[in-house]
Amino acid sequence: MAKRILHIVTNVGQYDNGDPTGLWLSGLTTAWDRFEQRGFEQDIASPRGGDVPLDPRSLKFPFRNESAKSWLNNQERMALLKNTLPIRSVDPNTYDAICLAGGHGAMFDFTHNSELHNLIASTYERGAVVASIGHGYCGLLNVRLSDGSYLVNGKILTGPSWREEKLALVSQKVPYNAEELAKERGADYIRWKRPYRGSAAATNGLVTGHNNSSSADTVASSVCDELARLDSLKAKGSEPLYLVLTRSIPVRLSRTIPGSSFASFVLPGAGSTRAHRGED
Repeated sequence: MAKRILHIVTNVGQYDNGDPTGLWLSGLTTAWDRFEQRGFEQDIASPRGGDVPLDPRSLKFPFRNESAKSWLNNQERMALLKNTLPIRSVDPNTYDAICLAGGHGAMFDFTHNSELHNLIASTYERGAVVASIGHGYCGLLNVRLSDGSYLVNGKILTGPSWREEKLALVSQKVPYNAEELAKERGADYIRWKRPYRGSAAATNGLVTGHNNSSSADTVASSVCDELARLDSLKAKGSEPLYLVLTRSIPVRLSRTIPGSSFASFVLPGAGSTRAHRGED
């Protein structure tokens, strides 16, 4: 049976000052295309359902990649962004992974959306994969699991940094500092040395991509790897292993896995490894 992926996108098309924002198109389309190559079934949902505004910057060079261009020239594809499912209508039990797309609009309607948070928590706790691209990680920061803990607490994750918001000249427009909020929620946030890198971090069941555009393919590939790992565990009759990674556990870069863009991390005393993709 084909895997099913649910993409979550924003409905917000403006900053509070009226300047335009919205979905970062290439983040969604690049991931979609990668999953489509694997034969996965896919749907798109948004907090309200219906139309999805596009960040105009994502439609210009150099951010409009070949995937985004292809979608913009395909009426059938673009119709998917006019008729998204409302989150309240989504059955979380029907998807193998959910992927939160980026763009600054997500900072406004993902962060405090209880319907979205319940969907994410339910998906994660039944052993499916939760992923985000760029600002999509804002939808993870206030998610609480059934034991009351924050989903991101003790997890390695990444996403746009406050430094990058300043470099993009939007630090005065965004509603909060997402990097700082991630840290307040107990996340082991990775801020890459060079801005806007196409990198991703993975803790079992949770995949986060650093950049709205350049991380999309890396995130999609990581989700595919994670789904394959979970399938392998199920075939063996094993329960998925969920590591708890905290700042109190030193993480040491150990080696590059042959034939992969992953690098493994050795957690002293844990007897297990986790991995991340991309560049530092």
